[in-house]
Amino acid sequence: MAKTSALDTLIGLAREAVDQAARLLASERTTQQQVQQQLKMLDEYRLEYARRMQEAMCQGIDPASLANYRQFLASLDQAITRARQTLLTQQQKVENSQRAWQAQHRTLNAYCTLSERRQQAETLRANRREQRDTDEVSSRSRTDAALSNSSILDRRA
Repeated sequence: MAKTSALDTLIGLAREAVDQAARLLASERTTQQQVQQQLKMLDEYRLEYARRMQEAMCQGIDPASLANYRQFLASLDQAITRARQTLLTQQQKVENSQRAWQAQHRTLNAYCTLSERRQQAETLRANRREQRDTDEVSSRSRTDAALSNSSILDRRA
C-alpha cells in the first residue's frame, strides 16, 4: 500500500511539473509572437520611411534633411538587428521550454506506466489467489465427497 501511495505522489508531482512546464512554454511562445510582431512592425516602418526618403530625394531635399533621414534609417536598422537577435534568443527559449515540457511528460508517462503495471500485477495476484482458493474449495469438496462415499461403502460392506 505504501508503494502505491508513493507512486501516486510521484504521479501527482509529475503532473504538476508537466503543467508548470506547459505554462512556461505557452508564455515563451507568446513572447516569441510579440517579438515577431515588433520585428514585423519595425521592418514595415523602415520600408515606409525609406520610401518617404526616396520621394523626398526625388522632389529635392536639403543635405541636412537627407542626413536626418539616413541617421534615422540607421537607427531603425540597429533596432531591427536587435529585434532579430531578441527573436533568435526567444526562439531558443521556446525550444528549451519545449524540450523541458517533453522531458516532464516522458517522466509522467513512465510513472503512469509503472502504476498501470503495478495494478495489473496486483490484479493478476488477486486472480491467482482467487483461483487457488477456488481450486482448494473444489478439491476439498471432492475429497469430502470421496470420503463420504467411502464411508458409505464401508458401512454397506
